[in-house]
Amino acid sequence: MSPLTPAAAAAAPALASVAFERSPGYWQTVLRRLWRDPVAIGAGLVIAGLLLLAAFGPQLAPADPYASSILNRLKPIGFENHPLGTDELGRDILSRLIVGTQLSLFMGITPVLCAFVIGSCIGIVAGYAGGALNTVIMRTIDVFYAFPSVLLAIALSGALGAGITNSLISLTVVFIPPIARVAESVTTQIRTRDFVEAARASGAHAFTIVRVHVLGNVLGPIFVYATSLIAVSMILASGLSFLGLGVKPPEPEWGLMLNTLRTAIYTQPAVAALPGVMIFVTSIAFNLLSDSLRSAMEIKA
Repeated sequence: MSPLTPAAAAAAPALASVAFERSPGYWQTVLRRLWRDPVAIGAGLVIAGLLLLAAFGPQLAPADPYASSILNRLKPIGFENHPLGTDELGRDILSRLIVGTQLSLFMGITPVLCAFVIGSCIGIVAGYAGGALNTVIMRTIDVFYAFPSVLLAIALSGALGAGITNSLISLTVVFIPPIARVAESVTTQIRTRDFVEAARASGAHAFTIVRVHVLGNVLGPIFVYATSLIAVSMILASGLSFLGLGVKPPEPEWGLMLNTLRTAIYTQPAVAALPGVMIFVTSIAFNLLSDSLRSAMEIKA
């Protein structure tokens, strides 16, 4: 990259000032567009309700989600004292769905958050450094694309063993490559902008340039992409639990509930489908919110 002229180097403080003055207005516009988007409002309300259930689920559950009753096995929806019926052990489905919200959201959001931090760091370093370092990092990342995400998650969970911790590790590894790829792509675009070149020509340290000029411009798009992975993470986590590689009984987790209720699909299909409905609604809400965020952030200068 050719060095900047002295005039451009002298203009670096002004360029930085303009960049920071535009940021508050930009985010205010994004929030205003989200507030006017009924789809974003609806998805946000659903997610907020799920977060409240996750926070206060044990207090809101009408019954003990672990208490079983052989006499009340597989009761239908609307059964006395069990509005959504009971499972194969006579446990209250409504209580297990409410309490299971916490673990299900935890299994869906935590791997994405961990992958967001790790993948962003990897992608930003690769994108800003460029050259041979970029080639080494991104070719290593490309190795993971040789495996479908579902098979990779199953293989890692099978190798590590069943359990919540191993499932979180497996899902985090699965989501690091796509987030790192997006982070590298966005950073590569940002590092050629005039304000970054001006800061580099003024003698600013690479770490300072990344912290001050790059992070503020790349974290938004990376975060929006990461939110779209939460739905995928929940589905994969539920799939691992369904296969016996994730959460272990008797914990109330939606994927595990689907697994244990699969034998009731012919006797009580409505009851057996309830955990799947919760997974579907949650996934749709996160996908719609992610799409709304992406649309709101597409603001032309």
